[in-house]
Amino acid sequence: MMDPTQLTIAEASRAIREGTLSPVALTEAYLDRIAALDGELHSYVLVLRDQALKAAQMPARGPLHGIPIGLKDIYKTSGIRTTAGSRRYLDHVPNEDAETWVRLRNAGAVLLGKQETHEFAIGGPDFTLPFEPARNPWNTAHYPAGSSSGSAAAVAAGLCAGAMGSDTGGSIRGPAAYCGIVGLKPTYGRVSRRGVFPLSYTLDHCGPLTRTVEDCAIMMQALAGYDPLDPASADMPVPDYRAALTSRLDGLRIGVVRHFHERDAVAQFGADSAPSPVYAAAFDAACRALESLGARLVDVQLSPLVDYLDANRLIMLAEAYALHEKDFRERPQDFGHHMFARIALGAFLSAADYVEAMRQRRELAVEFARAIDGLDAVVSANSTGPAPRIDAIPTYSTFERASYTGPYNLTGSPALSVPIGFEDGLPLAFQIVGSPFDEAGVMRVGHAFEHATDFHRQRPPIAASLP
Repeated sequence: MMDPTQLTIAEASRAIREGTLSPVALTEAYLDRIAALDGELHSYVLVLRDQALKAAQMPARGPLHGIPIGLKDIYKTSGIRTTAGSRRYLDHVPNEDAETWVRLRNAGAVLLGKQETHEFAIGGPDFTLPFEPARNPWNTAHYPAGSSSGSAAAVAAGLCAGAMGSDTGGSIRGPAAYCGIVGLKPTYGRVSRRGVFPLSYTLDHCGPLTRTVEDCAIMMQALAGYDPLDPASADMPVPDYRAALTSRLDGLRIGVVRHFHERDAVAQFGADSAPSPVYAAAFDAACRALESLGARLVDVQLSPLVDYLDANRLIMLAEAYALHEKDFRERPQDFGHHMFARIALGAFLSAADYVEAMRQRRELAVEFARAIDGLDAVVSANSTGPAPRIDAIPTYSTFERASYTGPYNLTGSPALSVPIGFEDGLPLAFQIVGSPFDEAGVMRVGHAFEHATDFHRQRPPIAASLP
């Protein structure tokens, strides 16, 4: 058998069911790769070797039986340190589990460890924090994006089969794009956030990072569903996600949001936000691939990108500052520079600013719902160029450049990042966005695109660096 760490979740699950691979052997293989490679990647802040091997010996419990995963270190784990990437919680050991981890564990998943995150899911990459920032496995001098940095890097490098990230303005989809993997931000309310350190109650989403769309569907089957103890959770039926996956898109109408990256980025954020020519060509080629699969593409016109981003960023800053204000006043020395500087901007916002941003959020969500009415999905740009160097990320980069992910946190729409090409040996990606609670629809489009292309099959150099 090939190296078991190179199997997808679907492949590994099948091998375990057929008895050709044991959960213990699979877990040991991942732990060995972590020991060999993570000194360079820094994707884990805590490896749970003994606990993982013990869990791998448990009897079969569900569809994720024996599948080793990682958790971004904002997911609380009872009796296991959870730091949120901050000195403030460096010795914090929760007495509760995040609901998402409970569901994954009940489905049979094995926890390999906790993965590096930007401080409180916003403050990075910061080299002054206790944990060194994770590196991009395609080129370790480059940024894996954030804030789910360690989770995306670990999945891409074969240091876990899947991982959990969180997404307030793109923190699942950005790392998925830069690391060449799949990342899903589910609909707001589809996946419980209980037991996860918050950044913005209005915008936070929890979701999976995987190597393929099928793997994403497998994890979502365990994750999705109503949680009566999460005030934002929606009591909606959960479909069979894998059953919805097809290799053709005949009869589907897919919208294309072009003006965000073709016009708005430069007009509203300057020349530094212009898409690279290679990205523009890759995006257009990806659209043609969807047409070749039977989809009919139509252009979609929305309000300018900056309208979406202004509302997203104002809400995030106001809510994040409210969460951290007491600690900022009483123990500012416990926070890193990037996190403190970014969230402290919220101190200068007024109640009127916040109320206006919430009003605009509602208007733009209605606008997007009307624009997508009659369409099966929409495709939109993700990061419009290759990952920058990790030492070239300014403190206020979160606010200074165009973001193509933030609009869909504002609308709460399901949004899937899928690889579409490479530039200078670094991955490129676009997003597939759907109507509320239609994760099955966006994954159907992503799965068909995967089957028509080979981008998801390629592995970063570090993943092939072991004999």
